[in-house]
Amino acid sequence: MSATTITPNRPRDVQVTEIGKNTLILRSRTWERLKFEVEYSRQRGTTANSYLIQADKKALIDPPGESFTEIYLQQLAEHLDFTTLDYVVLGHVNPNRKATLEVLISQAPQVTLICSRAATNTLKAAFPQWESRIQAVRFEDILDLGQGHELSFITVPTPRWPDGLCTYDPATKILYTDKFFGAHICEDTLFDEDWKALDAERHYYFDCLHAPQAKQVEVALDKLTVLGAKFYAPAHGPVVRYSLSRFTYDYRQWCQEQKSQELSVALLYASAYGNTAILANDIAQGLIQSGVNVESINCELTDPAEITRIVEACDGFIIGSPTLGGHAPTQIQTALGIVLSTVAKTKLAGVFGSYGWSGEAIDVIESKLRDANYRLGFETIRVRFSPTPDILQQCQQAGIAFAQILKKTKKLRTPRQAVTEAKIDRTEQAVGRIIGSLCVVTTRDQQTHKGILTSWVSQATFNPPGIMIAIAKEQNADLMRHPGDKFVLNILKEGRNIRRYFSRQSTLGDNPFANLSTQTAENGSLILNEALAYLECTVQNQLECGNRWLIYAVVDKGKVLENDGVTAIEHRKSGSYY
Repeated sequence: MSATTITPNRPRDVQVTEIGKNTLILRSRTWERLKFEVEYSRQRGTTANSYLIQADKKALIDPPGESFTEIYLQQLAEHLDFTTLDYVVLGHVNPNRKATLEVLISQAPQVTLICSRAATNTLKAAFPQWESRIQAVRFEDILDLGQGHELSFITVPTPRWPDGLCTYDPATKILYTDKFFGAHICEDTLFDEDWKALDAERHYYFDCLHAPQAKQVEVALDKLTVLGAKFYAPAHGPVVRYSLSRFTYDYRQWCQEQKSQELSVALLYASAYGNTAILANDIAQGLIQSGVNVESINCELTDPAEITRIVEACDGFIIGSPTLGGHAPTQIQTALGIVLSTVAKTKLAGVFGSYGWSGEAIDVIESKLRDANYRLGFETIRVRFSPTPDILQQCQQAGIAFAQILKKTKKLRTPRQAVTEAKIDRTEQAVGRIIGSLCVVTTRDQQTHKGILTSWVSQATFNPPGIMIAIAKEQNADLMRHPGDKFVLNILKEGRNIRRYFSRQSTLGDNPFANLSTQTAENGSLILNEALAYLECTVQNQLECGNRWLIYAVVDKGKVLENDGVTAIEHRKSGSYY
């Protein structure tokens, strides 16, 4: 997208407005480009939004970074006695906020810092003297400020913000979304009345920040959209009031568009001080601009099994690393070992990284890849300390060059091994295009109710009405594979996130029904009242096939619970995993 520059020569300021009961927004505004990262390159200025809730207790949400420290705290002091502030809620923690927090804490020593569990180590390192005042919250924890402001917290980890935390206030129905649903644009208008004019800024912001982590964004959307919010209050740009449904739909569409690209690159990195992550993001932008899907992998937070799955399925991979004590972090060493042992040598590779003094880690990664006969898609990028604007531009160009080579080499691969692997990949992709209704199967083990999530269900017979379901041992197979066993098939409704309470396997002692409305079917299993429909079933036959049991069951009775609903469908990219 081309940059559009605005020209008003206005000083930075802080716009303060009431947006709800006991709730103020403080928008720190700059009308010029704030930083040199790609996300700011449209040069429309930006706002750093902070929010103040003043009920029986007072909470400040997301104070801005050091660019606005002085003017922000001056304006805040006009609306708040710092000695009465109870909480500071942080949607994420980064070094840029440290300056503002230091001054704020010095004037409000009684304050408690609220953050996700993943953010506590960063905060404790920055403020060791305030360790006792750092409070970690988990998904759906509640902070009661009084007068109906019972804040609930939603953890939304992503590779770029592993400590991501959103906050919902039921008193105002405002969802404080931090890095979600924002845009880098500075205007006098507070809300999104002219939301169509924001489309380009919103899409660009998404592409820069979220396209490389589309999978995790979809998980976050599932958590956020069930809250029933009437406002999205992001960290940047207008408050979303008039286009909430449309904006949420756009996010899902953009995620799907990114994931549906023909070629995919795994971007693996770790970042000690944030510099390597900045490089990774700009390389990702070059790939995205070239029509390539990027799967961003923060190796410090990703399970080795997940890394293995992604690098085996990708068409190319790029590894970025800092140098700590002359070495790459342990997580990068592990990821490199996975790549060397599992990834086909025909796949295109790339290396980048930042360092303070030596940079040995970058050289080691490059030499090991070259020794293993991987071909590099761009000259290895080595950056000392913080990247400059020229370096960031070089990273974007490297991503573009990598994508161009990838597209060419994809067509030219002729070795027998590569052809075999390509056929396997195509087969898995084709199998993955089989879709199924997303369902929860409920069973009962004496007095204990169990449930598993599945989409491996299909109608098998008309008369009598019967279904076929494929289940594994860890999916309560022993409760469903004998003639006469009973279960309920709860068919889920699209847009209603019941799935988050259930997994693909059942774990002893789990009670996923604790937060759900249910009723007991005639066969003793549970019906989910929020399902679209349900079927009470009795097992008739079973057949062991591969790693699954195929179960044929007769439908005894059933009911559609919502006539206007649409069945939730599971779409997969590969037939080799869920």
